[in-house]
Amino acid sequence: MTDCVQVSTTVDSAAVAEQIAATLVEERLAACVQIIGPLTSVYRWDGVVTRATEWLCTAKTIEPVLATVMARIRALHSYQQPEIIATTISAIDPGYLSWLQQETTFAPERP
Repeated sequence: MTDCVQVSTTVDSAAVAEQIAATLVEERLAACVQIIGPLTSVYRWDGVVTRATEWLCTAKTIEPVLATVMARIRALHSYQQPEIIATTISAIDPGYLSWLQQETTFAPERP
């Protein structure tokens, strides 16, 4: 088992995706953030089935900074209730693990 986590969120524009990705990497909260999109999401919101064009951001980070990563995503997000899902990485290439841990540093909680 590793202390690595993959965090995903969807956003409503490429610009917001780029901002979240750049912030997480620049602040060393994530070693890498991949952006995929545009894609179509279908979901129920306020009792109505909705379709939206979105971009998916997937960040690779470590568990000690997970709460801070989630808080930063929430602060930068444009949605009233953003999707933020963290998945523990149970297996990872040793070289990639070493790089991920080197590039991600512990940061104190931000307000």
